[in-house]
Amino acid sequence: MTQNTAPPYSPPSPSPDLPPLREVVRSHGLDARKALGQHFLLDMNITRKIARLATLDAGDTVIEVGPGPGGLTRALLEIGARVTVIERDQRCLDLLAELGAAYEGQLTIRNEDALRTDYAALLPANGTGHLISNLPYNISTQLLTGWLSAHQGRWQRMTLMFQKEVADRILAPPGDKTYGRLSVLSQSAAGVRRGFDLPARAFTPPPKVASSVVVFDQITTPLAPLGTLEAVTRAAFSQRRKMLRTTLKPVFGTQTQAVLTAAGIDPATRAEQVSVAQFSGLAHVARDRASAGN
Repeated sequence: MTQNTAPPYSPPSPSPDLPPLREVVRSHGLDARKALGQHFLLDMNITRKIARLATLDAGDTVIEVGPGPGGLTRALLEIGARVTVIERDQRCLDLLAELGAAYEGQLTIRNEDALRTDYAALLPANGTGHLISNLPYNISTQLLTGWLSAHQGRWQRMTLMFQKEVADRILAPPGDKTYGRLSVLSQSAAGVRRGFDLPARAFTPPPKVASSVVVFDQITTPLAPLGTLEAVTRAAFSQRRKMLRTTLKPVFGTQTQAVLTAAGIDPATRAEQVSVAQFSGLAHVARDRASAGN
């Protein structure tokens, strides 16, 4: 279901004089729901900081998932971006529609499940766009892996907020105790960097954990097919304290030790010591073997 489809873009006029976001949320009787992974970010100083991290220009195409009451959406519209929001919670639609009316021509509202959205259809033909979101924590990693694998070359930049624990895993280098499957998948497809951390008290209601904004730059075709890379890393990290010659047997069978040796990896190495490039090389071998029927 789509509402408020934006008409042809025109340069932004000065930002409208809107009431404070907390006042708007209160007037609509809107409360964050745990079942939807909602934690509202109502501090406009913070949402504007996130928008600045994305380095947007007026007229840029932005997709935002889970806008809730629209705090981050306001900051994006102020810059002059053309924003499409994906919001499952019907309680938020009227509030977002009011925001769209204030920024006429810039906002499109889609009432649908972000896990089922056709993101390519929302991007300009033969063009690119930005993904910017305070992600619903309960589906954040599922969304991320889908965006990285399905739309290579279509994202100019992704500026996304995660639980800090998840952000730490995305950014971890080899040898770090948090380095794992998500680290490899993310770093194989993009340059990743931490924007800034937020304490729980920045949100309404406060979650039980801190949060971090992560910026994904230079999003390109992954070093290896992400489906195969995911299978290799899932096996490798399934038992972190065991050696690769054991954990990768479900992938390479009796040839595991020979494959590792040929790739220049000590078969006695554990997964956390293997670089993103080395994992990508193993994924290419796995794909080639599967194609050859071995």
